[in-house]
Amino acid sequence: MPYRWTTTPEEVTQTLHLWPHESLPAKGFAAFVLTTFTLILIPTLPLLGSPILWGLLPFLLLTVWAIYYALQRNHRARQILEVLTVGPDQTHLLRTDPSGETQEWGCNRYWCRVRKYEQEGPVPHYVTLSGDGREVEIGAFLSEEERIALYDDLTRTLRPA
Repeated sequence: MPYRWTTTPEEVTQTLHLWPHESLPAKGFAAFVLTTFTLILIPTLPLLGSPILWGLLPFLLLTVWAIYYALQRNHRARQILEVLTVGPDQTHLLRTDPSGETQEWGCNRYWCRVRKYEQEGPVPHYVTLSGDGREVEIGAFLSEEERIALYDDLTRTLRPA
């Protein structure tokens, strides 16, 4: 699952790290671009030595570059990290966007509530934290099953002592 709980040695503060799932690692990315380039060049082999090849080559290279660019842009857009820190008194959420911008939210742990919107949210099983007069989303980039599991984990962790 693309989230992990960690605790301090004193077992007082718990930290949850959430990140989007990466289905294409760096080696897979390189292999995909190389395979695409190779498969695009195979039909041009009979054109070797003819001027038609030079007319087609810029378009073939542009296609490979467009695939490379799209995959790189998708990878950069998935560089999101959410860190939820649950201490004995405070709950703090820090979200770092792909651009490096950070958004913070915090409240007293006693007043922190977890809510799951079955169908009303932007995605099914939309999970939010509320407290201190604000409601913030958490883990919206996770899959539906992962959001359900996250809701259960957060409910257990944040239940009143």
